[in-house]
Amino acid sequence: MLVIILSGLSGSGKSIALKALEDSGYYCVDNLPASLLVILINHLQTQHHSHVAVAIDTRSSDSITVLPQQFEMIDKDIRTEFIFLDARTDTLIQRFSETRRRHPLGDQNVTLEEAIQHEREMLAAVSSLGHHIDTSSLRPNALRAFIRDFISDDRDPSRLTLMFQSFGYKHGIPLDADLVFDVRCLPNPFYDPQLKELTGHDPEVIRFMEAQPNTARMLRDIGIFLDSWLPVYMQDNRAYLTVAIGCTGGQHRSVYFAEKLALHFREAAHVLVRHRGLAEYNQYYARR
Repeated sequence: MLVIILSGLSGSGKSIALKALEDSGYYCVDNLPASLLVILINHLQTQHHSHVAVAIDTRSSDSITVLPQQFEMIDKDIRTEFIFLDARTDTLIQRFSETRRRHPLGDQNVTLEEAIQHEREMLAAVSSLGHHIDTSSLRPNALRAFIRDFISDDRDPSRLTLMFQSFGYKHGIPLDADLVFDVRCLPNPFYDPQLKELTGHDPEVIRFMEAQPNTARMLRDIGIFLDSWLPVYMQDNRAYLTVAIGCTGGQHRSVYFAEKLALHFREAAHVLVRHRGLAEYNQYYARR
């Protein structure tokens, strides 16, 4: 039996993710009080459900505080995955403004920003239970595709899931980053008129990067660090690790590094790649 527990901030995409799981054949339960999690799982196990997804968030009020204890009480023979969806506050405010929906914790005496901050505080103990996904730059279809990749059948649950994510510092550090490496010290292809509109996927940019003396050195040093510390994360029973690579705009250098590192570590872990700053990459994801 596989149980995916989904949580996160209101407006971060939980409904979209839950629908993606339902479309993938999961038996889905939304807005479950956290105190009923173990009871529900035990009941569904007797009904021979093999794939279950449960959404638990602050709509269940104060019972969210018992979710960590409930998570620990699940039978160890049941495979569990925990996904926490997050987004920047400005993104959440924009989403609520566009949909004109009321925040679950909002009322006439609380601003939307205050409600979001209160929810962050309520979920602080929950956000570290599993894989943390920043949906700030993900369109709905891209999030659906990302969830499908995350639960892919060819994934070995005993292996660590290693995410390499490129990003641009001018848009902020990703909320889901566990390790962050800054490659802005390397020459920027953006200032070459022939490379400005290209990305780290393009052969011309790859040749530019590989012509820089320090590119190979930095790539090697990051690889050595991860080679040394991945086993330690695995020994600590970490199932997920997000490595963020940042440059100025998230278009050239960071994309190159994320792809190279992902290629290097494909044999050591279950590797996923995401490029936060590439519109065409997110469009590709959305078409899948």
